[in-house]
Formats: sequence, structure tokens, C-alpha cells
Amino acid sequence: MSPTPSSKPGGRPVHKTVLRKILIANRGEIACRVAATARRLGVRTVAVYSDADAQARHVLACDEAVHVGASAPRESYLQWQRIIDAARTTGAQAIHPGYGFLSENEDFAQACADAGLIFIGPPASAIRDMGSKAAAKALMEKAGVPLVPGYHGADNDPALLAREADRMGYPVLIKASAGGGGKGMRRVDRPEDFAAALASCQREAKASFGDDHVLVERYVLRPRHIEIQVFADQHGNAVYLFERDCSVQRRHQKVLEEAPAPGMTPERRAQMGAAAVAAARAVGYVGAGTVEFIAEQDGRFYFMEMNTRLQVEHPVTEAITGHDLVEWQLRVASGEPLPVAQDQLAIRGHAIEARICAENPDANFLPATGRLDVVRWPAHVSFVRNEPLEPALRSAPVRLDTGFGQGDSISPYYDSMIAKLIVWAEDRAQALARLDMALSQTHLVGLHTNVQFLRRVVTSASFQTADLDTALIERESSHLFGQPGLALHWGAAGVVAHALHQEALQQGQDPWTHRTGWRLHGGAQRRFDLEVGAQHHPVRLERRRDGTNQVEFNGALHELRSRALGDDRFEIFMDGQRQVLAVHAVGERLAVSGGQGASSGTLWVGEYDLVSHAGDASSLGQLTAPMPGKVIDMLVSPGEQVSQGQTVAVMEAMKMEHSLQAPQSGVVDQILYAVGDQVPEGAELLRLKAKVGAS
Repeated sequence: MSPTPSSKPGGRPVHKTVLRKILIANRGEIACRVAATARRLGVRTVAVYSDADAQARHVLACDEAVHVGASAPRESYLQWQRIIDAARTTGAQAIHPGYGFLSENEDFAQACADAGLIFIGPPASAIRDMGSKAAAKALMEKAGVPLVPGYHGADNDPALLAREADRMGYPVLIKASAGGGGKGMRRVDRPEDFAAALASCQREAKASFGDDHVLVERYVLRPRHIEIQVFADQHGNAVYLFERDCSVQRRHQKVLEEAPAPGMTPERRAQMGAAAVAAARAVGYVGAGTVEFIAEQDGRFYFMEMNTRLQVEHPVTEAITGHDLVEWQLRVASGEPLPVAQDQLAIRGHAIEARICAENPDANFLPATGRLDVVRWPAHVSFVRNEPLEPALRSAPVRLDTGFGQGDSISPYYDSMIAKLIVWAEDRAQALARLDMALSQTHLVGLHTNVQFLRRVVTSASFQTADLDTALIERESSHLFGQPGLALHWGAAGVVAHALHQEALQQGQDPWTHRTGWRLHGGAQRRFDLEVGAQHHPVRLERRRDGTNQVEFNGALHELRSRALGDDRFEIFMDGQRQVLAVHAVGERLAVSGGQGASSGTLWVGEYDLVSHAGDASSLGQLTAPMPGKVIDMLVSPGEQVSQGQTVAVMEAMKMEHSLQAPQSGVVDQILYAVGDQVPEGAELLRLKAKVGAS
């Protein structure tokens, strides 16, 4: 990294620095990913970590590590003075903020400059200009970038905002002026819902960004979310590295991203690219940035916002261009010019990224926490652009970016994303097939994840045919939610196959250790009492003298053959069908994973104890916390009558609000936690009793 002397347009010299050591002010997969590129370039790295992350993968990925505080982000990763002190103490010349946390904090960027440290990102002024959505839109209007009709003024009087919403017509979108990541956003379809949505949006914005200012825009029906990757250096050069389609979203947060955008014409790509570069130049941008657009189905597009940082989905751009964007960041920050001009950039192939998260899609994407007891990934590369022997511009078929491994825990303090699975192929059809295959080979056991949900999205009619908009998940809800998962009889077959394999492993030279099923009269029989979802399922296995197996499950007989494939995987033939199932032992239970289409997923199977279940009774009248988090609102009081399904409390977990409903109708008897309390998963929040006079 030894750039040649040059000067900025206008004669002002550009100061150049050979980067030898950087501090990475982040955690998880992005910290690991930045460290990998730095290592390849011979740049030493310093990690920072909280109490919860003392043994985290990103700490091990760096050359040094500094503790910066307690587990909560506001007490560690957001303490920028401690981070600057850590950089000074360790001799780091620059700070890479990753994304989230301090990446778009103008005060932090300025403090780095004041401390003589290079902030690997844009200047503080650009962050400030683009940090306020209202101010950014005013700048974009001057730069000639198309805007969605809306109100972007400073006056946030609720009555004024309601009148503006009436003027532009419903539906409208209320969104926080500061911040991003899908937080502080509410769609409103009716005037009578506006006041409540505004209050909720402002509350979330205040909690997330410290600023409750909002703007209101016309909600574009069937919009696509298309973003343009831009890059600028300190010498006045700026380019765009084409587009990404990020339309598949839940709760305004991205689920799948792909590049290039399906259906994009060269003419429209050039228009959007030029608009994005104009937006970057309007604020004197330097480094990696993303200009996000809302696009209508007819191709018209409007500026939405600019993210003044590296994006989560940057790997798909790397895959189709063959360029390492983190390397570009380091070189630009050191004072080097961009490595290529616009006419030297080209698209090759198609790439798709799936965000694997700890969450339960069937429970409104409720975040999950806990230990990753089993982690099995498909064959992949990590944090690299190409296979070592691949020709230039050829990306690896499967790439995985993650900061977690087997035995690690997902904490309630940070984002729920576990990993990013990125596939590349020559065309979209091949990329879709490759992604489904890679997801089918991904097994995460120990907590809820969205892996099977992602498979259903990828195989949905809308995604397969590129019928894309931000409501795709809602449109395909019948295909995506409430699917039966792995059939019970296949789960039972997986348990039997696992048991037979374990028996085979224990066989030795002694013939008495061989359980072949041979008997003088008939075959050997064995009974399994399985528990799935607290339900009892007896299974009878008959091992015949001829070596075949018959399984009786729920009164039906099945012919069964199985073969161990290694790595806890089994090939199972039953009733003329073939399945490959993964069976992982976790404590005293087995996790059986696999299946095809909608009938895929993971079944937890344990041994059913008839004695201990004899006195089971259901618990009624309790509202418990579905995840660890903080109570931010309690909407009822003791003695108040409530109806089943009524929202009675609001919790915050993993940076998102979650409304909790009464499990049954009744009268509030006790409230056991107050607003502001931190509660563990399963904690009883309130108790209900039957209404007076109810039978």
C-alpha cells in the first residue's frame, strides 16, 4: 500500500499514509471479514470487545484485543472515547467502523480526525448531511436526484403531519429522520391510524437514535428496493459498482439481496448509477457508500436515503465485480486513488445473499437467543473474493461470512444475524439452485433460525420468476408460513437410523455384540417412545432375519433402509422414497433435520417418559416473555378487563419492538414487571384471572 504522490482537484495535496495497523470498532462477521482482508494486505488488526464477546470469533481473528465495557452496546461498542483510547494505546493508525454502531456517527468520525486517526469512511460532514433524511432530500433535490413526494420539513407537530398525510394520500410511510436499519418506520393505511403509528414510530426512533424527528412520504405501491454501490476517493474520482435488489424484506429489514437486479436495463442502470454518483458528489463523499432508491414497477425510481458506510450486502457486489470492497476502503483511506475507472468495471454472473438469523419466522420473526449446539455449513470459502487458483473475476460458488461457530451463543444484546450465505453462478437460475442446495446443507441446532424460511422464499413462485417488491413475503405468506415441516414419520425414521448406526459402531469381534436381528423364531423387536412437541409417539422396530427393517408408526407399517453418510447424515429409503436427513444428538434429545420442499425443517425428538407425563396440566392465565428483553410499555393495569389477543405490553429485544397479546380473556390480577425492567425469556409478566360471573 504505497501510493504515488498526487493532489486533490484544486491543488490541495492529499495526505497519504501506509497503513500498518487498524482498529476494527465492531464485532461479529463484519469484524472478521475486515480482519481477513487486512491480514491479506499485511495490515495488523486490533479488536474491541464487550463482556459478552470476550471469547467471540472476531477477537480471535485479530492480532490484538481491547476490552471496552459491559455487554450492552451503549456501555461498550458505542463508547467511542474508549475506542479512540484503545486505538491510541495500541498504536493503530486508523479505525474501521464496520456497519451499525458508530459507522454513521458524525461525532465519532470527527473525534477520530481530531485525535489524528484515520476514519475509514466518509468525512464527518458527509455523514451529517446524509444522516438527516430531511436534509439529505433537500440536498438531493438540488443535485437533481428524483425524490418521492412527501413532507420533509422541520415542524413535527402531529396535526401538521396528519394534514400532510391527508394531502399526499394514503397509504403513507412515517420514518425516523435519523438512523436506518428498518427501525422507526411505520406504514399507515388509514387516517384514523395515523396518530398511534406516529407515536410508536417516534418512540422507537428516540430509543434507537436519540432523535424522534420524523418525515412522512407517499407509500409507493409494489415498490422495489434497489440500491447502488458507490465509491469515491480523495482525488475527486467517483464510480458506481452497479446495483443490488434488496426487495425481499421483513419489518423493513432485508432478507435476501441479489446483484444484478433482475430486469434492469443498461439504460436504467446508467441513469441510476449517474444519480447515485451525483448524490455522492453533492456531499463531498469519500469511501464506500450506498445510495438507496425506491423503484416502481414501471422503472421510475426515487431517492430514499444514503448509507454512509459499507453495507451488509456488499458481498454480492464483490461477487459480480471481482473486487474486494474492504481493500478499496483501506486503500482510499490511505490516500490512494480508486483502482479502476468506471469504464473498467463490468458485471459477471449473478450473486444472491441470504441473511441467516436467530429468529422464529412463524412467530412474527421473534428473535431467538441461546447456544449453537450444532453448526454444519455447506462447502464454502470465507471472507475471500476468489478461490486461490481461480481466474480473475471468477467468484467462489459459495461464500460464508460469519462470526459464530459451534458452541457459541447468540446473546440478546446485539443483532440477530448469525451469518451471510452468498452464492455466485453464471446466471440467476443457477444461482437460485445453488442457494437452495447450500441452504439445504446448512444445519443449525440449538435455537430457532430462519434457514427453512429462506429455502421457502427462494423456492416461492414470486422469487423464482423475479416478481419482486417489498411485499413479496406478505404476498407469498401461504407458502412461507405455517408449513408442516419435516413429517413425523421421517423424524421417527431418522431416530431409528441413528440408533442402528450407534449400535453398529459398538460392534466388535465378539459375535454377541452384533445386533443383526436374527432370532430363532421371527425377527428382533424394539420399542421407541418418542416425544415430539410434548406429544407421545410410540415406534416399533422389527429387524428381520433377512436383514430388512420394518417400522410401525402411528398404526402404519413402513419398510426402512438406512445408510450412514458421515457427519451425522443418513440416507434413508422408506416406502419407495429417499431422503437425506441429518440427526444430531444434543443432550438427551435428537435434532432431525432435512426433508424436501414445504416438508422440510428440524424436529426435536426426545424420549417420552410415561410416568413423568401422567399428571401434566396446562398453565392458563399467564403472559410470559417470549425472549429476553426490556419492558418498554405496559398497556393495562390491575383490575382491567382484557380480551384474548389484545395487546397488553410492549418489549424491546435485539433493537426491535414486539407487541405482546393477552393469551385469554379475563381480568388483570397482577403485573410482575415495570416499564424499564430487563426480563429473561419465559419470565411471567402478568397474571390474568377469570372475569366475574364467567363460567
